[in-house]
Amino acid sequence: MKIAIGGDHSAYRIKEEMKARLVALGHEVEDVGTHSEESVDYPDFAEQVARAVAGGRADRGVLMCGTGIGMSIAANKISGVRAALVTDEFTGEMSRRHNDANVFCAGVRVLPPTKIGELLEAWLKTPFEGGRHERRVEKIRKLE
Repeated sequence: MKIAIGGDHSAYRIKEEMKARLVALGHEVEDVGTHSEESVDYPDFAEQVARAVAGGRADRGVLMCGTGIGMSIAANKISGVRAALVTDEFTGEMSRRHNDANVFCAGVRVLPPTKIGELLEAWLKTPFEGGRHERRVEKIRKLE
């Protein structure tokens, strides 16, 4: 799977860890930055990842910042993106099964890196159920 990944300065180190983890799992990773701990504006990276997913350059996206909230808000402004703030196993699973989320967002000041990695791996493996949920996702698409 091709995955676009990005994070702000607070997430730089964990983004690097997640990138290595994804590559080790056999995924192709496009890292849009940031590439240091120098202060940056998270919407810039949310936009790049979201446009990669919406434009078909990436199958899924991964975004991280302090809480994950800003990244999810910004990414969801891009048509075709369904970014989910994943905080635990249940939210991760349901964001895929019921909402067909295509961008995973996490807060590096909320969850430890090991937990983010576990949640991300599970999220990537979880399929969309379709069925009655397809109708609901289609209604979301119509809102765009």
